[in-house]
Amino acid sequence: MQQRTLGRTGRDVSAIGLGTWQLGSDWGDVARSDAFAVLDAAYASGVTIFDTADVYGDGRSEQNIGEWLRANSDAGVFVATKMIRRADAPDLAHATLENFRAWTDRSRSNLGVDTLDLVQLHCPTSDVYDADRVFDDLDTLVANGAIAHYGVSVETVSEALRAIRRPGVASVQIILNAFRRKPLGEALPAALDAGVGIIARVPLASGLLSGRYTRETTFAENDHRSYNRHGEAFDVGETFSGVDYETGVDAAQRFATLAREAGIEPATAALAWVAQQPGVTTVIPGARNPEQARANASAGEVGPLPQDFLDAVRDLYDEAIRPLVHDRW
Repeated sequence: MQQRTLGRTGRDVSAIGLGTWQLGSDWGDVARSDAFAVLDAAYASGVTIFDTADVYGDGRSEQNIGEWLRANSDAGVFVATKMIRRADAPDLAHATLENFRAWTDRSRSNLGVDTLDLVQLHCPTSDVYDADRVFDDLDTLVANGAIAHYGVSVETVSEALRAIRRPGVASVQIILNAFRRKPLGEALPAALDAGVGIIARVPLASGLLSGRYTRETTFAENDHRSYNRHGEAFDVGETFSGVDYETGVDAAQRFATLAREAGIEPATAALAWVAQQPGVTTVIPGARNPEQARANASAGEVGPLPQDFLDAVRDLYDEAIRPLVHDRW
């Protein structure tokens, strides 16, 4: 697995990481033993970064990772977590040093560490990015040893660009996949120039780009692909990348055909597409079982994707997806 430096952290992480939203039971129930099996498989496949958040399963994801870290004390895995979503609203009024200390202390306890590797502001409201005091407070947490580095997880390219200008921001996490290409235009080049790491999330468009779903596919009631399909609980862009399900399924079937014509399984092609974009440090697909974790990691070993495939994927986006999402985020 290729290792890349995660921006201003100076730490090397794998090109394919592991997103652990699923391990917090927000995609359906996950037993502790199943969570450990996923973490074991990812690590054995060369994954060296786990991404989590304090609200994934109300801390359950962090706790699972913490137990795994204690059982694998020499693994050296980099853990990126997030905060602010425990507030009533992820806005400037709640982005205070007092709250930051409380949230990071809770995450440190969940993960069983003295210092958090990376804490990301978890898709706060847009005004947070313009407040100097927020970043001064994050600098205070670094100086006090509660966190080693901080970054942001954003919804929009505009937010990414504003965060990149902050000298203490080590990384930006943003949605990037073959159905969400807007970050390629400005955000990734700006991050590359500034030495800021890019963590690409939702790389499979909530599973659409695996090519396994049909219009008849159903999801568990407690799976966000059921309860947030229209943005009922949080930003709709986090679910199927903001593409309406029927359109997304049809486009994903076309993507799957293109991938197989190139000799690559659709999910592998989708992950490799993201990982090979200039400026991307790591891609963080989730996994519900060890087989998925291993398959995801294998995308880090794919050679350069064929140009005719890349051109066809661009054309598919321009025709079927761009009008629906490009100007929204």
